[in-house]
Amino acid sequence: MSAPSCLRCLVRPSAGVTVSSLPRSSPLAVARAAPFSTTTANLRPKKEVQTGGAPKGHVRSGKMLQLGKFKKGKAGDRGRTPAPGERKAYRKRITLSNDNAIPVPWLTDLGPADLANPANTARIMALPTEVQDQLRASEAFKPTQCWGMFRKPAVLVRKETIDMANRMQNAADKRHTLRLVVSGDKLTGKSLMVLQAMAHAHLNNWVVIHIPEVQELTTACTEYAPIPNTDPVQYMQPVYVLKLLQAIRRANEGVLSKILTVSAHPELSQSMPPNTPLLALAGAAKEPDAAWPVFQALWSELTAQGANRPPILLSADGLAHMMKVSDYRSPAFDLIHSHDLALVRLFADALGGGLRLPSGGAVIAATTRSNAPRTPSMELALAQREAEANKGLGGPSSSGAVEVPQRDPFFRGYDDRVEAVLRSVQVLRVRGVDKLEARALMEYWAASGMLRATVDEKAVTEKWALSGGGVPGEMERAALLTARI
Repeated sequence: MSAPSCLRCLVRPSAGVTVSSLPRSSPLAVARAAPFSTTTANLRPKKEVQTGGAPKGHVRSGKMLQLGKFKKGKAGDRGRTPAPGERKAYRKRITLSNDNAIPVPWLTDLGPADLANPANTARIMALPTEVQDQLRASEAFKPTQCWGMFRKPAVLVRKETIDMANRMQNAADKRHTLRLVVSGDKLTGKSLMVLQAMAHAHLNNWVVIHIPEVQELTTACTEYAPIPNTDPVQYMQPVYVLKLLQAIRRANEGVLSKILTVSAHPELSQSMPPNTPLLALAGAAKEPDAAWPVFQALWSELTAQGANRPPILLSADGLAHMMKVSDYRSPAFDLIHSHDLALVRLFADALGGGLRLPSGGAVIAATTRSNAPRTPSMELALAQREAEANKGLGGPSSSGAVEVPQRDPFFRGYDDRVEAVLRSVQVLRVRGVDKLEARALMEYWAASGMLRATVDEKAVTEKWALSGGGVPGEMERAALLTARI
């Protein structure tokens, strides 16, 4: 005989035991007295209301499970939700003036030849208003820089600035192309050197094309598409190119309005006959689909042979992102090298010497230490160029004490394409400022009311030592950290 399996059989008392003989509070007596039901509600233990004395039945204690952290009607008012893009605009906003700062009476504006004049070494000079608008259009100012602490933007004319400006001017006079990489440690002012190069170019009526952050081109954060009839396949980035065209048009409006086209461009959707101002050609792209053909037409006009064109400055910040394999994928899901992106390829060819500027100019790129991928080929190439320059100038390498670095034979991560681009570039190493330049900075800060201390030899030496040998960013932290909001 099988064992009982139903609830009625399980609660039936054994032989010799009657319900009347059990205590009334017995669970068996309660179960026998209650009507039988197989519903779930009758199987659950019921919570009896306590009217005084000991609790009757089993009472489960504990907290109820809440699946939501916030309940409707209980949370307070959180205010207005930020609009799309509002957080990014706040994070990237640039403030170039502070009405609470004291005007510096001895501050003068930059002129066309001031950045190349050795007499201006260790001087603070202001950026003219029209140059400020041009630099803002090109996104040359960084949100991490302290422009908003002073009455108007001003820069320190350093020895490296004068060296770079003289190289640019000599290249323009001889119709050559200066190919320069600005390198240095963190917070030494590499981006400011590029900004000063752009200011010098604008003051001398050059055409300036600037890429503010190279990582926006290589980290797969903008749209891309293959260019037809290219072997190997090149990829264009129409949305970014449209934004770049708009920046070129705003930053070089005065120069482009005086230059006329020398040929027609039937490939464009909008008719562009000869003798059309380049300003109209730069503004012909209204949609991303037409941006890359318009950029190609504009570049062909700027580099036209035999035409009287102004010098061109190509500048970029964040060179390491350009010298690596990008995060984009081909239709076969293979990673695309950064030099296969058309805009990056154009800059790399100009930096490597494969693309010549007929009217002269400069190609200047700055490295970064704050947000940079590891690029062994770029680091090796720059170290080799520096060692070769020191050897040619009779530095320590000429005596054999320091040799030109060579490849590690046990490392397989070198990139031949990167080394080919950097094989013949010039390297400008930016280091900390000397004590004369540090004193000029601190005197300007004190005259603006941002530094509440006496600027003497002791104070200058103290801040110069605390900043690791005159690193400008560290000097700002040591002297202006309490005043910065």
